[in-house]
Amino acid sequence: MHPRYLIRAAALVSIAIPSTPTLAQDSGQPETEPPEGMQSEAQSPSSVGTGAADDGTIVVTARRRQENSQDVPIAVSVVGGEHIDATGSFNVGRLQQLTPTLQFYSSNPRNTAVNIRGIGVPFGLTNDGIEQGVGIYVDDVYYSRVASATFDFLDVAQIEVLRGPQGTLYGKNTTAGAINITTRHPTFTPEGSLEVSLGNLDFRQVKAALSGPLSDTVAARVALSYTDREGTLFNAATGENINEQNNFGARGQLLWEPSNAFDITMALDWSRQDPLCCGTVFVGAGATQRPLERQFAALAAAQGYAVPSNDPFDRIADLDAPLSAVNELGGAALKANWQLGSGTLTSITAWRFWDWLPANDRDFLGLPITTLSQNPSRQDQWTQELRYSGEIGRVDFVLDAFGYYQEIRTEGSQAQGPAASQWLINPSNPLSNDPTVLDGLTATNDIRLDNLSAALFGQLSWKVTDRLTLQPGFRLNYDRKEGLYQSVVTNGDGQLVTFASTDPRIVTQRGVLAPQSFETTFSDWNLSYDFTASYEIEPDVLAYATYAKSFKSGGINLNGVPSDAVGDPIVAAATVAPESVDHFEAGVKAQFLDRRLTANLAAFRTEIDDYQALVTNGQLGVLRGYLANADKVRSQGIEVDLSWRPSARFNLYVNGAYTDAEYVSFADAPCPPELSGGTIALPGQSPSSPGTPGGISPENCDISGQRLPGVSEWAFSYGAEYTHPVTLFGAGGEIYLGYDGSHRADFSSNPSQSIYTSVDGYSLSNFRLGFRSDGGFNIFAWARNAFDEEYFEQLQVPSGNTGLIVGNPGDPATYGATVAVRF
Repeated sequence: MHPRYLIRAAALVSIAIPSTPTLAQDSGQPETEPPEGMQSEAQSPSSVGTGAADDGTIVVTARRRQENSQDVPIAVSVVGGEHIDATGSFNVGRLQQLTPTLQFYSSNPRNTAVNIRGIGVPFGLTNDGIEQGVGIYVDDVYYSRVASATFDFLDVAQIEVLRGPQGTLYGKNTTAGAINITTRHPTFTPEGSLEVSLGNLDFRQVKAALSGPLSDTVAARVALSYTDREGTLFNAATGENINEQNNFGARGQLLWEPSNAFDITMALDWSRQDPLCCGTVFVGAGATQRPLERQFAALAAAQGYAVPSNDPFDRIADLDAPLSAVNELGGAALKANWQLGSGTLTSITAWRFWDWLPANDRDFLGLPITTLSQNPSRQDQWTQELRYSGEIGRVDFVLDAFGYYQEIRTEGSQAQGPAASQWLINPSNPLSNDPTVLDGLTATNDIRLDNLSAALFGQLSWKVTDRLTLQPGFRLNYDRKEGLYQSVVTNGDGQLVTFASTDPRIVTQRGVLAPQSFETTFSDWNLSYDFTASYEIEPDVLAYATYAKSFKSGGINLNGVPSDAVGDPIVAAATVAPESVDHFEAGVKAQFLDRRLTANLAAFRTEIDDYQALVTNGQLGVLRGYLANADKVRSQGIEVDLSWRPSARFNLYVNGAYTDAEYVSFADAPCPPELSGGTIALPGQSPSSPGTPGGISPENCDISGQRLPGVSEWAFSYGAEYTHPVTLFGAGGEIYLGYDGSHRADFSSNPSQSIYTSVDGYSLSNFRLGFRSDGGFNIFAWARNAFDEEYFEQLQVPSGNTGLIVGNPGDPATYGATVAVRF
C-alpha cells in the first residue's frame, strides 16, 4: 500500500480519538471570562511585539501549551486581535508593518514569499516543487500554500510570529520560523460582533461573528468577512482600475464538550478572492549587455510603442492580455482533546484545498508579445497530527507524530502574439520580420506533484532548579516527492514544435518556447534537534540560549530544467538537495517598573548550507538558470521589542531589527541584467563593464558576500495610544488617539543585486481617532500611509535581458471610518 493511503486512513480513524484542550481558547469557557492569562475584550489592548497589557498576562501557545509569553525562551512577536482590527492589518502583508522581522512580498497570490530574518524561500522564485521555510498555522492546522497569506484574517484572537527554527514543535516547514494564528472559538456564553468600515478608493469591509450554546454540551461559532476596494492602478490598455481587493471568507465551528476532560471541535472554512489583478507599472529601462538593437528602447521604437507614463507613481499600467487572480481555498478540521493520565492527548485531522485560476500579462507591456499566460492549479492536502503533552514532576513534555500528503495538479498554457517575432527573435534572423512565425505559438503544460511527509518530534522542558530549565528537542523526518513536468509546444499552424525538426521556422520557435517532458522522484530522511537553556536571573528577567540543527526538505524542479545539445532534459537538475541549517540564538526577556516596562532582546546567527536557489551552470555546464543549491548563506542580527505602559491611559511600543543577511558562498548565480545578454566570455576573456551594449557577459556571477534579497538591514515598527475617559452618546467610555508607524531601509529586489532593482527605504504612518464605550461600542476614523509615501513593495526584471524594469507600487494614502459593536 502506498504511504499516502496510510496517512489518509489514519486521518479518518483519528476522528474517533478524543483528547483535552491544550490551548486556552479550546477550553470551552466563555471568552468574556477567559482562562487564566487570556485577554478578553474588556481588558486593555495589548502592545504589538511583546503583547504586554495593563491587566492580566498574555498567554501564547508557541510551545504547544499555554504559557506567559515572557516565560517562553523563544523570540516571538505577539499581536492581539484587537490591534489587528485597529490598524487594518487584515492579512500577512499588512502584518509585516507591525513585525519588523517579517518580510512579505507578493506580485500575485501564487508568487508570494513570506520570510523571517530574510530567509524562508528564495525571493522572486516560485516553484511548487520546493517548500517555504516559514510555516503558517491556523488553530494548529498547517497551511501549505503561501497564497493563504494574502487572504483576510478571519475572527482572529491572536497571532504569534516565532523567529528561528521550530521543527521540534511544529509539523512542517519551520526552518525559518512560524506564524501561529489562533482564532476565537465557540463559547457557552452568547456573544457576537459586527464591524463595518468605509474608506476612499471605494473601500468596504464587513466583519461579523456570532457565538453561543446550542445545548449544555454543544456550542457554535460563525464568522464572516468581506473586503472590497477599487484597484490602485489604472490600466490604460483597457480603461479599468486593476489590483483590486475582493475577498470573502466564512468560518464555522462546532464544539462538543460532554465533560471537562473531553471535547471535540469541528471547523469548516472557505475563502475566495476574485479581484481584477495583478499588474505592474513601468519603472524604467537600464542598459544591458545585449546588442543595442535588442534592448528595450530600440525594440519599442521598432514597433512604435511608448509606455503610458514614465512616472511609476502616476500608477498607470499598460497591459493588454487578460488578467485574473481567482484564488479560492478552504477545508475542514476536526480537533479532539482527551485528558489521559498525567497529560493531554490531542488529535488534529484536516483536509485543505487550494484552487488558483490566474491570467497574467507576462510581457508587462501593451504589446501583443505574450497574449496568454495562465497556469491554473488545484491542490489538496491531508494532515494528521497526534500529540501527547503533559507534566511529570519537574518535566514538561510534548511528543508529536505528524503525517502530510499533498497533491498538486497544474494545467496551463502560454501563447505568443503577432508582436512576438520582432520582440523576441534576433534581428539578424530574417524571420524576425515575419509576425506569423511566433503568432499563435503555444506551450501547453501539465505539471504534477505528489508530496508525502511524515515526522516524529518532541521536546522536554526539565526544571533543574526553580531558575534553571533545560530543553532538548528532536525531529525525525521523512519526505518523498514525485513530480511530472510536460510542456507540449505547437505553432500557429497546429504543428508540433520538436527538437527533431530542422525547419528554420520550428528551430526559431523552439528557441522561444521549448518542449520538454520528464518525471522524477526525491526522497530522504533527516534528523533535526535543538537544545535550549534558560535561567531566571531575577523574577521577571529570563535569559536563554539556543542551538538548533534543522533541515528544509529537498525538492523537485517543476519549472522545467535545462536541455542537452539534442534537446533532452538534463534529469540531474530535476531534484534539489535539502537545506542544512545551523542556528544559534541568545536572548533576554525582562519586565520592570511593576511590569509596566517590557524589554525583550534576541541575538541570532543562522547558517544554511545547500541553500535552495536559482543557479546557472553549477555542475551541468549549461547557461539556462535552474533550481539547485547555492553553497551557503547566513543571516545574523539583533532584535529588540520594547513596550512601556506608564499608566492605564497611555502605552508605547518600539520594535527594531538589525539583520545582516548575505550569500556566504554562491559562485554560480544568475547575473543581474546589467551583466546579462551579451556574448558569453570565452576562457581568458574578461566581461565588459556593466551595461555595455553588445558586450561580453560572464557565464554566471559570483555573488558571494552580497546581501540576500528582500530583507532590509534595519527595520522598525513603533506606535502609541492615549485614552481619556468621557461620556458620549449617553455612554461611558474613552476617546483615544493611536499611531502606528514602520520603517524599512533599502533592500535588493533581485536575487542577484542589480543597480536597477534596489528598492529605497520608506516609512509609513497610520493614525486612528475614536471613541469606545464600556459596553462594547467602538467608532473611529483612520488614515493609513497618512503622508502618502511613494514606495515600491518590489521591483521585477522580466525575462529576456531587454533592460525593462517594472514594479509594484505600495498603497497610496487611504482613509476612512470604522464602526464596531461587540455584545
